[in-house]
Amino acid sequence: MPRLFVALPVPEEIADELAALQSGVPDARWQTTENLHVTLCFCDEVQGAVMRDLEEELGDIAGPRFALTLAGVEQFSTGKQPRALVALVEKNDRLDWLQQKVSTVARNCGIDIERRKFRPHVTLARFPAGAETGHHIAQFMASHGTFRAGPWVAEHFSLFSSRRGRDGPIYTAEANYALTF
Repeated sequence: MPRLFVALPVPEEIADELAALQSGVPDARWQTTENLHVTLCFCDEVQGAVMRDLEEELGDIAGPRFALTLAGVEQFSTGKQPRALVALVEKNDRLDWLQQKVSTVARNCGIDIERRKFRPHVTLARFPAGAETGHHIAQFMASHGTFRAGPWVAEHFSLFSSRRGRDGPIYTAEANYALTF
């Protein structure tokens, strides 16, 4: 049963700028450039019939293209344990609208999704439990706090599946949905 998520792919030129940030933190599992994206909705494991419904219903979302800009970096953590290093997406009403539409479609297809506040970002690295990062995260944040990339125009969003690979997750675009006006 595949794990699914809906996301905006990051264009190659932006991914290259993000890749230049990916160093200097021990125990970080850096994302490959082809796996960089802005998640709109994480669906987790989904049965085949529900996946087909989701794939079809996402096609009914009609929305405009819009520009996105990355501005700054942040650490996501649980308590004192770091979980991820991310590049933040600047506030964008059209992005918020699309995320709400996608989440509503997923819920209407019977998918139980988290209801936490949407914090748009691109994950740069994840950390395993018990990662030893010492002062390196603080140095990373200080060095890249003024990072900016973009803008780029989001022309489509995608339904991705995620499967475990030998060297990390393998993301496959199962369907693409154009933003057309």
